[in-house]
Amino acid sequence: MTDPNHPSDRHPNDPNQPTDRRPNDPHHPTDPNGTGAPWPTNPNPPTDRRPTDPNHPTDPRPTGAGHPGDANHPIGPDHPDHLDEPSTPTHPYYQELEFLTHREEPVRFTVRYGEDRRPPGRPGVLARRAILGAGSHVVQYRLASSAQGDPHAYGLLEREVEVAIALERRYGGAKFGAVFARVVGFDLTAAEPFVLYRPPAGRPLSEWVGRLGAEAQERITGQLAMAVRLLGEAGLVHRALAPDTVRWDGARVRLGEPYAAQRAGEAREPFGGAPWASPEQRAGHGTADPRDDLWSVAELAYYLLAGRPDRGEGPPADLADYRRLAALGQSGLFAARAADRPRPAELMRLLHVPDPLATGVGAADPLDRWRTEYDHQIARKRAASGGAPPHVEAEEPPPPSVRPSRPSLRDRIFGGGGDGFRPVAPVVTPEPAPLMPSRSRMCPHCLLPVEYDERLLVTIDAKGNRIPLDLSAERRPGHVADALRKAYHLCPHTVDGDEEHELPVPYLTNGEPLSVALVGSSSVGKTHLLAAMLGEVELGGLEPYGLKCRPLNPEAHRTFVRERVQTLKEGRQLGRTGQQTFARFADGLLVSAGGAPARPVVFFDLAGEDLAQDGEVGRFLMGVDAFVFVLDPLRALRLPGLDPVREQSGLRRRDLGDEAFTTVLNRIPRQRGGLVAAPAALAVNKSDLVRFEPVVDRWLGRALPGRHDPAALREESRDAYAFLAHHAGAAWLKPFDDCADCTLHFVAATGGQARGDRFPHGARPRRVLAPLLSLFALCGLLPGAEPREGIVR
Repeated sequence: MTDPNHPSDRHPNDPNQPTDRRPNDPHHPTDPNGTGAPWPTNPNPPTDRRPTDPNHPTDPRPTGAGHPGDANHPIGPDHPDHLDEPSTPTHPYYQELEFLTHREEPVRFTVRYGEDRRPPGRPGVLARRAILGAGSHVVQYRLASSAQGDPHAYGLLEREVEVAIALERRYGGAKFGAVFARVVGFDLTAAEPFVLYRPPAGRPLSEWVGRLGAEAQERITGQLAMAVRLLGEAGLVHRALAPDTVRWDGARVRLGEPYAAQRAGEAREPFGGAPWASPEQRAGHGTADPRDDLWSVAELAYYLLAGRPDRGEGPPADLADYRRLAALGQSGLFAARAADRPRPAELMRLLHVPDPLATGVGAADPLDRWRTEYDHQIARKRAASGGAPPHVEAEEPPPPSVRPSRPSLRDRIFGGGGDGFRPVAPVVTPEPAPLMPSRSRMCPHCLLPVEYDERLLVTIDAKGNRIPLDLSAERRPGHVADALRKAYHLCPHTVDGDEEHELPVPYLTNGEPLSVALVGSSSVGKTHLLAAMLGEVELGGLEPYGLKCRPLNPEAHRTFVRERVQTLKEGRQLGRTGQQTFARFADGLLVSAGGAPARPVVFFDLAGEDLAQDGEVGRFLMGVDAFVFVLDPLRALRLPGLDPVREQSGLRRRDLGDEAFTTVLNRIPRQRGGLVAAPAALAVNKSDLVRFEPVVDRWLGRALPGRHDPAALREESRDAYAFLAHHAGAAWLKPFDDCADCTLHFVAATGGQARGDRFPHGARPRRVLAPLLSLFALCGLLPGAEPREGIVR
């Protein structure tokens, strides 16, 4: 009887021997490293492989003398079958297929497709074999047109591609990377988005059960533990390890495509069935953990030894009958809770499996030096802005009769310690004064205080006419409150030559206002980012953080939602923001936390041309409470992969930074140490263009946490700073350098590039609330987050 652990001596009926191939078929899915050994020691690929072998696509380097095809790399643009120019297929049986490699290099092949089938566990997805060029076999998974009305289906395919690319880039060059499904390419913008893999080698474990010896079973369990270790190091959980998805070729394990993968730490999505998925995973309780996959490893080990599946509710009832599983059982591997199982590295030590990560994989991260630089810059700004070290005595507290309060907007701009604004010369030594009346607010447009006056109330009709509102005869409090909710208050400071303006009444009758300005040149995506932000707010995105939101003015908010938010939700590109002669805020919210008074939050979105010019329209910037600086990777990053998009969009890279950043920062008043006191967030918009960069993928690929996490906020800022410092000129970090408080974020307002005036698969915002939540935390609006000490606001 043949030994399945020796694939070179297979019997014709061996389940690993495909029955639909001739014995001498060069496309037989053999060991991708060509050695037949469990883990080959020769890092050089064999030179006698045919370039058309589907399991041995060539190295991205030019093929030829001294550069044989490397089986460890997917098909690249230098593959001999690659078409440099579009051409007419030689036979109507063939078509052409364009896609991106895992390095995002565009390639084009003639292609011949097989029949469609519906793979289990992947709703809306069709699978088929395909032959690229003269004979390179791949498997294509594509999202059928009929399923594209479901954004969740597209999101699952998108996440699968991101995970597959992340694994390929991280481990594809290592010999142990063969345990993963090897991605060949993808196109998420095609009419039917797809991903291509090399055909899987080996046969499913379900076909090996009862036929494997003890040594093979131990090797399978050890290699599965190693695969989970590698996944965990990448922050991933596979979630689909089962007899039908895990393959064995007699030498090594092959995991199935990561179509169900999640990021470690994200809320578990219900997936899988007993016994292969853990009870927590099946129920969707808690957060995804690499030890979820160890449950699957334990169940597979039991299945191979016992020849049957377990119930999947805890340790098998007959576990004690199998001595070879005793160590696994004692380690807690069969525990129903992930927290009670050993970690992958601990399991590998128990199984005496060498850890390939013990000595590190690949070169040192070039971003580490810039992460250290971020730490130094934070220390510099803290010292410059007067952040008191722990041993410094605190200032004398105010008398009990005086209520401590934050410095007013006027104080931050002009200095001093007064409260209410008086249009007279400031005194040399300001004396304590009563607090500003609760209904007095500074106009965010002209930067002068507005006292609430019922004689200045108006409504605005559909034509924009201001109609005086007289409520003196109304005796019903409910009717008065409803009228004021929709009314406006004229600003009394309009002078000849200025545009008449007004404020929503709730701006004057609620808590301390917060004004937020989005800053960036034209076409960086400010308008799309604001629409995506407020769209997430409409969907309740702030509620997990303890915040409730209402419109500042119902009619104005409805208009913004209809014209901006809904248009973006429908997958249509928004028009460019027109230049203005007077800065008006785009929309406003009333944001409340717990029992605290609601605070008005207003958003300014000006045209990039207005922000880049030091004109009168931008004078309101001196009184803005917080800023979101919107950075465009196409202008900032020295990444060659962005060149095709730059060429298509007509944008050019700039080493001197964003003109709008510089103009606005030069205009904002400075405080201690020459730093801007107003909190800021630097949002790397359009991050989907660089989402396969490991540091971007780390953040953009996962949802925002459901609570304020200062440690995660700092880590993202640190990573984003390092990424920009490494790939962009220093001028692009000017907002971080100049602002005392500035966080950095990877965001994507649309999640893809528009074709014409539409986004082919709809707009898919990612992490767009991160900059807003950061500003809310810095401004004391977010529950549980205190404004940073030592910074005057």
